[in-house]
Amino acid sequence: KKKNSIRASFEKMATFGIEKKEDDENKPQFSFGTAAAASSSAPLSFGGNTNFSLEKPLEASSLFGGGEKVQKFGESNTKEVKNEEGENEAEAESTQEFTPVVQLDEVEVKTLEEDEEIIFKMRARLYRFAETLLNKGTGKKEWIERGVGEAKLLKHREHSKIRLLMRQEKTMKIIVNHVIDPRIQLQPNAGNDKSWVWGAWDFSEGELVDEVFAIRFANAENATKFKDAFTNAQQVMAKLIAGEDGPPNPQADSAAEALSNLKTSEEQKVEDTEQAA
Repeated sequence: KKKNSIRASFEKMATFGIEKKEDDENKPQFSFGTAAAASSSAPLSFGGNTNFSLEKPLEASSLFGGGEKVQKFGESNTKEVKNEEGENEAEAESTQEFTPVVQLDEVEVKTLEEDEEIIFKMRARLYRFAETLLNKGTGKKEWIERGVGEAKLLKHREHSKIRLLMRQEKTMKIIVNHVIDPRIQLQPNAGNDKSWVWGAWDFSEGELVDEVFAIRFANAENATKFKDAFTNAQQVMAKLIAGEDGPPNPQADSAAEALSNLKTSEEQKVEDTEQAA
């Protein structure tokens, strides 16, 4: 037995370097990057998967094996369910609508311009001569842009007073709001024929503040139109301040007549007594 084992080992050593036979070439061999062929010799596999390949990733049923299949990024989450007849059909998404708990009603916002008529309107850019936030309290003032919007001269339908109102285009914030005072003087801004400078008691921030404004228009023609309309408004306001009657207003006249015909209960009793006597 000992001699036979020694002989077998020498035979194996003697076959080293000899070409392989055809039978050996037909045997399946394991190779990285190719699918393993099924044979009776059971090639190398991991976890019983006979289609193992490094070039083709394994299609695992879940992230760590077992369980439901992991949803890939961007993959539709629509599941297939079987109906009563056994056919697969896509599960429909829910289209149920939920009503909000709190209902917000639309609120009408009044700008206090409903009782006024526009006698002049033109787009312009407004500036204010004041202190900046960095120079607050130092007394150093400079021109600060307030915004772009429509400069309006509004005349009240009841008492005929005129004011200058201007709002920013996007935010609708009031940037100038003052009554047309006959004492205001429009002056050219450093010889610029498209701009005017004046001072007035402004009420745009909710309180009267003495401000200095500058307004600039697109061209000199628009600036001239603004000055003419502003001067005419000053003349109307001067007459109202002096106590003179303004231009005829049928609505105001009818309201005044209705007020004059009103009588108190005592006056009505005296009148009824006189008529009875």
